[in-house]
Amino acid sequence: MHPATRRALYRRLRSANPQPRSELEYSSPFELLVAVMLSAHTTDKSVNAATRKLFPLADTPQAMLALGVDGVKPYLRPVGLHNAKSRNLIGLCRQLVQHHGGEVPSQRAALEALPGVGRKTASIILNIVFGENEIAVDTHIFRVANRTGLAPGKTPLAVEQALVAGTPEEFKRDAHHWLLLHGRYVCTARAPACAKCIIADLCEYPDKTTAAPSKKEPRSRGASRPGPRTRNRRPAAG
Repeated sequence: MHPATRRALYRRLRSANPQPRSELEYSSPFELLVAVMLSAHTTDKSVNAATRKLFPLADTPQAMLALGVDGVKPYLRPVGLHNAKSRNLIGLCRQLVQHHGGEVPSQRAALEALPGVGRKTASIILNIVFGENEIAVDTHIFRVANRTGLAPGKTPLAVEQALVAGTPEEFKRDAHHWLLLHGRYVCTARAPACAKCIIADLCEYPDKTTAAPSKKEPRSRGASRPGPRTRNRRPAAG
């Protein structure tokens, strides 16, 4: 994709959603870390259903650790793989308490050393919590980047590297949210809503759809949907 086209694409996504936000609900860096870790292989809706009940009881690593694996497991049933995620959650909290004073670390290596935390989760935390221009790549972003021609790549890491290299600096902070939400609500896997896509004329996908999306699909405001109405706020860096 030509650099001018790439810039125009981001400019339209920004115009449609100037302040994109995660749809996960959280009120602290720790809660965001837990929510992102739990979101693997499930939906944000399922994670929010679980954390709305869990976070009021335990909103710090110390309080979560006190619940133990058996204590958190009933709350994590909506997210799937709850046995493994319960163990990872308690292991994550134990490491935060023992090695980081109960605080979320700001270094990638330290984040990725936490149970259940991989590169994608670390990138999201570095971006949202610490203000770094990281672009985490999930299945939605991987699809959008390849389908549009924005940043083709055969692996998530290759796509991430292409996005970081090719995204103008002014768009890097919010690129993750714009592309994720666009993939979740417009450029969907089975039936992309090309007819109402605000970047369709910039997109290099050769098999664009022409029919309107079914009524069952979520309504979209341009390229994305606003974040949740409750709890979610961007924590201050540090």
